[in-house]
Amino acid sequence: MNLTERALKNPIGVAVGVGLIVVLGLVALIRLPVQLFPDIEEPVVTIFTGWRAAAPAEVESELIEPQEQALRGLPGLQQIQSFANPGGAFINLEFAIGTDMGRTLIDVIARMNQLPPLPRDADAPRISLGEDFGGGPNQTLSWFFVQLKPGTPGPVENYRREVEDLFRSRIESIPGVGTVNVNAGAPDELRIAFDPYRAAELGIPIPSIVGVAGSADDVSGGFAELGRRQYTLRFAGRYHPDQLGELVLDWRDGRPVRLADVATISVERGDRNSLSVQNNNPAIAVQILKESGADVLATLNAVKAEVAALRDGPLAEMGLGIEQSFDPSVFINQALGLVSGNLVAGVILAIGVLWLFLRQFRSTLLVGVAIPVSVLATVLVMMVTGHSLNVISIAGIAFAVGMTLDAATIVLESILQGRERGLAPAQAALEGATRVWPALFASTLTTIIVFLPVIFMNNAEGQLFADLALTISVAIAMSLVMAMTVLPVAAARWLKPTAATQKAAEWPRRLGERMAALTDSPRQRRITIAACLVAPAALTWLLLPPIDYLPPVKRDAIDGFFQFPPGMNVDAIETEVVNPMIERLRPYMAGEKEPALKNYYILIWPNGGGSIGVRPLDPAKIDELGRVINEEITTGFPDLNVFAQQGNLFGGFGDGRNIEVRLQSADFDALLATARAAEDVIREKMPGAQVQTFQDLELSEPELRLVPDDRRISESGWTRANVATVVRALGDGIWVGEHFDGERRLDMILRAGGWDSPDALAAVPVATPTGGVVRLGELVAIEPTVASTGLRRVDGRRTIGINVVAPPGVSLQQAMRQLETEVDPAIRPLLPPDGGIRYAGDAGSLETALADMRVNISLALLVLFLLMAALFRSARDSALVLLTVPLASLGGVLGIRLLNLFTPQTLDMLTMVGFIILLGAAVNNAILLVESTRSSERAGMDRRSAVRHALEERTRPIFATSLGQLAGLLPMIVVPGPGAALYRGLATVIAGGMLLNTVFMLVLLPALLRLGEPAAALSAAAAGRALEEGA
Repeated sequence: MNLTERALKNPIGVAVGVGLIVVLGLVALIRLPVQLFPDIEEPVVTIFTGWRAAAPAEVESELIEPQEQALRGLPGLQQIQSFANPGGAFINLEFAIGTDMGRTLIDVIARMNQLPPLPRDADAPRISLGEDFGGGPNQTLSWFFVQLKPGTPGPVENYRREVEDLFRSRIESIPGVGTVNVNAGAPDELRIAFDPYRAAELGIPIPSIVGVAGSADDVSGGFAELGRRQYTLRFAGRYHPDQLGELVLDWRDGRPVRLADVATISVERGDRNSLSVQNNNPAIAVQILKESGADVLATLNAVKAEVAALRDGPLAEMGLGIEQSFDPSVFINQALGLVSGNLVAGVILAIGVLWLFLRQFRSTLLVGVAIPVSVLATVLVMMVTGHSLNVISIAGIAFAVGMTLDAATIVLESILQGRERGLAPAQAALEGATRVWPALFASTLTTIIVFLPVIFMNNAEGQLFADLALTISVAIAMSLVMAMTVLPVAAARWLKPTAATQKAAEWPRRLGERMAALTDSPRQRRITIAACLVAPAALTWLLLPPIDYLPPVKRDAIDGFFQFPPGMNVDAIETEVVNPMIERLRPYMAGEKEPALKNYYILIWPNGGGSIGVRPLDPAKIDELGRVINEEITTGFPDLNVFAQQGNLFGGFGDGRNIEVRLQSADFDALLATARAAEDVIREKMPGAQVQTFQDLELSEPELRLVPDDRRISESGWTRANVATVVRALGDGIWVGEHFDGERRLDMILRAGGWDSPDALAAVPVATPTGGVVRLGELVAIEPTVASTGLRRVDGRRTIGINVVAPPGVSLQQAMRQLETEVDPAIRPLLPPDGGIRYAGDAGSLETALADMRVNISLALLVLFLLMAALFRSARDSALVLLTVPLASLGGVLGIRLLNLFTPQTLDMLTMVGFIILLGAAVNNAILLVESTRSSERAGMDRRSAVRHALEERTRPIFATSLGQLAGLLPMIVVPGPGAALYRGLATVIAGGMLLNTVFMLVLLPALLRLGEPAAALSAAAAGRALEEGA
């Protein structure tokens, strides 16, 4: 007993099943997490090791190199990137997709624990899963900025501790929130500011101060049994900051020399190393990161509600205000609203087209029911499998709208034909559904099979597009179940053939006869096959658009990055750069100049970098704002490098069109010279390309290099290590320990001032162990020089990366080809003997994705061929179906070319997925014709009659379903708005391919089916046609 027969015998069970799907689907729709994009697994581990006051060269040798050695050979490790910056080391470990990151994290921690002890004043390594400690562009929930209200004493950084405590306790406890990062400069420290002249006068060597100041601590002595009681033995050796000045350093003439005699002790904020400004005012920047899989809208609404409570409560009491800078919920709601509106419009248009073919309200309603039930079933599966409601998944449902009508339309058409032959309603429903079951099962299975390339794309792109494959596959499978159960049950009770339906069936008969007559002659068949196979394949190759990586999904903001002159401190940056920018932005913020601004922020990071984000009040003026930022706001600052462009929702540099040229060599000086020459070569060979390096290509970081005089140091009773301690104390200060006050842990920093030039530094007196006093300049030679601002290593080799964004109108693939053929040969001879060039960035991701796509599409075609060969029991028929694919491909390419006349559209990775969907949709119609032809032949018809009968029987449902799919896709193509660029190209490919394939397949497939037709059949066909004409 087949599925349809069971359904006809139990209509109540069918109704209950549909009701359950609807109810559970609605519940799932309410509970599904909502976000902009699907969650993408980031198999990355990041390690940060802070080492205050350390230069990049020491960071590389003492921190990075040992850590790299320990981490090599981890299972699944694909790349190690390391950055040696002033004050710390950053290591980024990239693993293959599918790596067990929980186990990998344990392995990383275990290997790091086996390393030799770190320098005494280095922080313990901070190890975390995720790129940039989870702060990537798609993990940031929102930014908030805390500002001073009028009359509140400043600076705002003084409130760092209170703000940090509030946000960590109140915001991090919200479900869906991962981490809160507060950017308010350096934390507080317990500073011991000593006077080197006074210390020298009293004969106190600086290393002695370091040793004594860092040695006072509490010590537990265990337990003592005294009679019936047990006492804890504890030495209270730690000084309170107010008492630390009483610490005795030495004795002179019977009198103690205390720390307070040579130093002042206070809790101070650390040296200023960052700056945040929002809407003309200094601020504390608060970044809120989401947990993986969190419902973005629900989490963000909860965060905004809690922030509002903080604004009106504790922050108001402190005289602070808070403003949100970027609210992604606005764009998410707009984007999801647009694609949802397109889905609804597509449903209406598809049902309207269906009615034009069926001309019967009941028939149209019965077929149209498949759409909401299939959609709700898809939503239910999404919830069960842990997916979210996002732009990709909703777009997949919208693409599936027309496809869900396919099976129902064909079954209905078959049932109507049975009713027209006089069969009883139930018998017509059973026979009609049973007759088309093999073809529908084959076409549905092939449509799902073609998504194998997406499922097997073992990279970030595969994860991004997996929701598309899932939603379409589930919707189509559910529509088949609906067509074989619900539709026959409903048709047996409510469907009645009408005169309009019978009249509408006449044109397929005429069309079938004309197509059969067109292929009666062997010569005509050969010409038709050649024209429909060779021409589409050639034209597809010639007209194939340029290839890009990801679609340019923009947001209504201008994002910019700063690279400041080496050695420029935060105070100078604020005075010479930030404050002038604030004044330039002020009239735009006040609405006195256009484009008026909604808000903006400026962030200055430690170690010489920064960023700016500006949002216009009117999103339509985003291009004008970009021009203002680049030509007015950020110009005129000496040696300041700025790169600003419209923000990209996928994040990163260059809109997904970035190529990183990596130059590698152990000879860093030669590498810098090659990189400088390479920049000039790239600009010359690729006019209009944006070329940017985020590393200074000059050794321009000002440095005072102190070269030791070993003879004088030895005469003074010291070693190089002692002099190094003196130098660190006279510089940024030396870490001597930690102070815990019961709530927070403060670094204890011993540092000196009193010098403002190399000569003054050389004149600083220092007491020696021998009892003498010498000038520092007698122990070291001070040489002003320059050094690197930072060092980068990739897989253990020093590396300089040059980022290239393709010129307008040049695709990523074209730019990559130009780099390899024109730029690479000019750069390679300039490299040292051990040098090499590697390409990364979006270009590297594109090449990997394309290679995966080629392999997987080939696999899909092979599986399709084998599957259809098994279903048809004929390899020949399977090959005939696949021969219709070039027609669909040409239609997709022509669609992209036509779309380019109205809006720029390249062949990006998501658009390529459209060709995969098209592959399954195109063969569906061919399967119907081939299966119907073979069924008629098995029933006794000759080849020509069987082909004509297949065309008469299948043409109307083919046109109805194909045009229904086109109507469902039309809003996705023509309606602009937020996020539309994400799926417009994909929809265009499917629409163009289906249109061309539907029309020309009706010409090509009859010619293919009649290949090898016996001559006697041809003569009989000719005679029959002459008889018809005579009659």
